[in-house]
Amino acid sequence: MASFADLPLRRRRRAAGAGTDVIQKAALVLAVLLAAAALLAPLIAPFDPLGQSLIARLRPPLGFERYSAGHLLGTDELGRDVLSRALYGLRLTMSLALVGALIGLLVGGTLGLVAGLRRGWAEDTIMGLVDMQIAVPFTLIAMLILALLGSSLTVLVFVLGIAGWEQYARIVRAEVRRLAAQPFIEAARAPGGGTFYIARHHLLPNIVSPLVVQFTLALSNIVILESTLSFLGLGVQPPQPSLGSMVGLGRDYMPTAPWIVLAPAALIILLTFAVQILGDWIRDRADVRLRER
Repeated sequence: MASFADLPLRRRRRAAGAGTDVIQKAALVLAVLLAAAALLAPLIAPFDPLGQSLIARLRPPLGFERYSAGHLLGTDELGRDVLSRALYGLRLTMSLALVGALIGLLVGGTLGLVAGLRRGWAEDTIMGLVDMQIAVPFTLIAMLILALLGSSLTVLVFVLGIAGWEQYARIVRAEVRRLAAQPFIEAARAPGGGTFYIARHHLLPNIVSPLVVQFTLALSNIVILESTLSFLGLGVQPPQPSLGSMVGLGRDYMPTAPWIVLAPAALIILLTFAVQILGDWIRDRADVRLRER
């Protein structure tokens, strides 16, 4: 019987990729389910996420004693339905992550493009800001900004938006510098192509793949950052639910009512897992060099 090493290269790659395809499909299904749950939260949530009932406080999930009818995942310390709050928390966390990642993409991508196309003081200033942000852990910067300016959603979105702009800027600048030396860029300049035309038609289409990968990485990182800040009480404020704030509020009840924390924590893990796997899949599909292997 032939061993795996004796198989032709193409068949070996196909066999090795079979398991990866299963994981990617599972991540895609999971991402769709999570997105649908977030979008349809007002329709599928069984209770008002802010509704309190002290009579039904700290009731366990379905299948345990003292289960309260309708509260499938139990209730929290104020009698609020954990499932409903988790769905609305997922909705808010995903919205904040998407908006924050898009802001970072626009700001970092634009500054990286400017740094790659313009030499001199513009490039030095932008890359100096990049080095400054990399030198300091951003969680400390975020905590300082929120402590000084307050924990409103506007300030939180601003903080999440600047969380990873420097990574976009570094990637775009490096790719623009690399592509600028290619013959097809020189050919585009020959007939009089301007900087904006070359950037739009030749540079940006060729840096989509690394930007998509960085966007997915930033998305999952922002989910974790928002959850961390909300856990510390500096992010989304009660009674508005987010996944991180639910974990933060429920940590004192872990010994007696762990279900308060388990549901939002599981959603954070599943969301970041799905985004990371889909990011790798999109990179493979968008990168022509990887697709041809």
